[in-house]
Amino acid sequence: MFAEILKKVVDNIDGGLGAVVMGLDGIPVETYTRQPDRVDVNTVGMEFSFILTQAKKAAASAKLGAFEEMTVKAEGLTLALRMVAPQYFLAVALAPDGNLGKTRFLMRLASPKLVAQL
Repeated sequence: MFAEILKKVVDNIDGGLGAVVMGLDGIPVETYTRQPDRVDVNTVGMEFSFILTQAKKAAASAKLGAFEEMTVKAEGLTLALRMVAPQYFLAVALAPDGNLGKTRFLMRLASPKLVAQL
């Protein structure tokens, strides 16, 4: 079921490359990659899981409320990360010219479905 949800998100984004549901410990629950030769979403997600953990702690320390999402834009990739449960997040990788707004929208719609599967 996770794979179907991830596929629906990635395949409906212009420039969508792949997605992963992952624990903050860096262990993937499920991965879908449309272009495996272009990005390893498991590795990218694992690398950013630590940063996401630190951002959650910073938001809590500053009394900002629950941390929800973060976007990382690099020369070769844009990565959107969204918390779906206290210890799990959804990461979607897209091409630098991909549609980030639609990505964030589809991630928000997919979150309750992913939570139901966790």
